[in-house]
Amino acid sequence: MDSLALIEAFGDFKDEKSISKIDLMAIIEDSLKTLLRKRFDSDDHFDVIVNPDKGDFQIFLNKTIVEDEMSEDDDLEIEISEAKKIDPTFEVGEEYTVEIPIAELGRRNILTLKQILATKLQEHNNAMLYEEFRDKIGEIVVGEVHHVRKQHAILLDDEGNEFILPKEHQIPSDFYKKGESIRAIVDSVDFKGSKPQIIVSRTSPRFLEKLLELEIPEIQDGTIILKKVVRIPGEKAKIAVDAYDDRIDPVGACVGVKGSRIHGVVRELRNENIDVIQWSKNPEIMVKRALGNVSINKVDLNMEEEYALVYTPLEEISKVIGKQGQNIKLASWLSGYEIDVYRETSEDDDVELDEFKDEIEEWIIEEFKKVGMNTARSVLDKDTEALVNLVDLEEEQIDEVKQILKDELEG
Repeated sequence: MDSLALIEAFGDFKDEKSISKIDLMAIIEDSLKTLLRKRFDSDDHFDVIVNPDKGDFQIFLNKTIVEDEMSEDDDLEIEISEAKKIDPTFEVGEEYTVEIPIAELGRRNILTLKQILATKLQEHNNAMLYEEFRDKIGEIVVGEVHHVRKQHAILLDDEGNEFILPKEHQIPSDFYKKGESIRAIVDSVDFKGSKPQIIVSRTSPRFLEKLLELEIPEIQDGTIILKKVVRIPGEKAKIAVDAYDDRIDPVGACVGVKGSRIHGVVRELRNENIDVIQWSKNPEIMVKRALGNVSINKVDLNMEEEYALVYTPLEEISKVIGKQGQNIKLASWLSGYEIDVYRETSEDDDVELDEFKDEIEEWIIEEFKKVGMNTARSVLDKDTEALVNLVDLEEEQIDEVKQILKDELEG
């Protein structure tokens, strides 16, 4: 097999992976030197010349000329009498260079060379793949579901590159079918052994950012600025936006008429609820806006500790906190302040006794309800002595109940 035939033997691999001729030649040179080191323990006595224009290469062995009968290594040395047959001017100690046809390496060494070359070609492609996707971290990629496992899904793009979508990077309501096309963001690229491992995510806030860029041209061209994005994947997200031009309404531009612009993003995120708010550099305003459409009477800020105490009417508490605490948690992340809520009450505020079942035993609540006392204030408005005569409870029990109710209504 000549050198050109050896190169052509890897033509399919070259075409498939789009390896340039220059890169392929460099790999061949490195592979040849690796083989020479295996065969002769060193490549110090060899020169490898690769010609990318002609698509071939040559191996030259530099032998040292020694006195007759003084040669210790026929591979690396030549006796003076033999050298002078080639060129009478040769002297002992000089180098004699001879080209080594690749066929003379022997069939076994050629097979070894092909294995080395294949390995180095794969290493080259792995390195190129790593560099390509390392530059794509934070960008959206599209992959087809190849198979789904318990802890992750495997996606393949159009070029056959493999993406891993771990369970923790999947939206909880995601359900994948083989062959389905999935969008995700490149989260990280690392080597696992010699092969790059590309991890993608659908739960990253960056994924939401990139989706918004795709759907809203003003974000893509920089007219509207995404200041911050926070989310609880599959449940709720909040985004703060601003505009360079005061004449532009960034919130309206993002939401669109009847939510037309944001709808595609919501659908992609499995109906994740998205709140869009106008960003403000004033932290008090930012805290209020981050909490959404709720009534807030006052905000006390501790800027050193990044803590905000929000005063709100009792009936607004559930809105401020939100389902499973999601609203107040996201508002804290968005504003950068740890938000706590203070329950403001007035004389007119009241709470049904049934609301205290977690703190007061149900049979005790029933004792009060038997005599028409169904709310907290109906109990607090009567003194303990009067209550002892009305309900079948001890004075100490009544005092404990009144303290619990008082703590709730008066903070």
